[in-house]
Amino acid sequence: MPAKVTEPASEFATIDRWDGGVGWVPHPEETMQRASHALATDEGVWVVDPVDADGIDDLIAEFGEVRGVVVLSNHHLRDAPAVAARHDVPVYLPARMTGVADRVDGPVGRIENGATLGAYELIEVAHSDSDFWQEWALSDGETLVCSESVGGAPYFTVDDERLGIMPMRRLSPPRDALGDLEPERVFSGHGAGVQTEATPALEEALRTSRRRFPRALLAHGRDQLGTVTAALRT
Repeated sequence: MPAKVTEPASEFATIDRWDGGVGWVPHPEETMQRASHALATDEGVWVVDPVDADGIDDLIAEFGEVRGVVVLSNHHLRDAPAVAARHDVPVYLPARMTGVADRVDGPVGRIENGATLGAYELIEVAHSDSDFWQEWALSDGETLVCSESVGGAPYFTVDDERLGIMPMRRLSPPRDALGDLEPERVFSGHGAGVQTEATPALEEALRTSRRRFPRALLAHGRDQLGTVTAALRT
């Protein structure tokens, strides 16, 4: 199983479909299971952390016209510039995100912490002064869209977890940023999300993250190293 597939995707798997949007994974066979989402709002559709694939424009069009493309992690630029250019919209970055704008060949918008995209509030999850780790999430009170730290990809979870914390983040889980939220559904930039009993799943992931770190390291340490290495190479 490759950590990350670098070839363009000719197909994708649909995940996380609900009344307010849809998600997709272009390369289900990769360890990363990079997931992207389209969020329907009164302003139009916001496309989050997109990995491009043949046919995703038709999938997105089910929910309306694209309003903008949003990048929630400094490691998730992915195919955002190409998708934005195709829909003639800007790539939107959190105002405090650094090291990404100069890689976008096209218009860039900035979003302040606490600002909204439709009904979705931008929440800062983690921010280092360097470009090492800068991460945000979006929440409208019912739907939480995470980027990196929380996910459903197999290498995130141990035991009976339905959501897990990325192994390299388990010792510093985003409890301050996400711990007070009570979402009905939680989606992620890695793997399928959860749409039933999402708040208990999120609470468990945050609460047990450090305690389960040794098991996560033993079970998924090699996979985590592989994903980091693949990300740095590409």
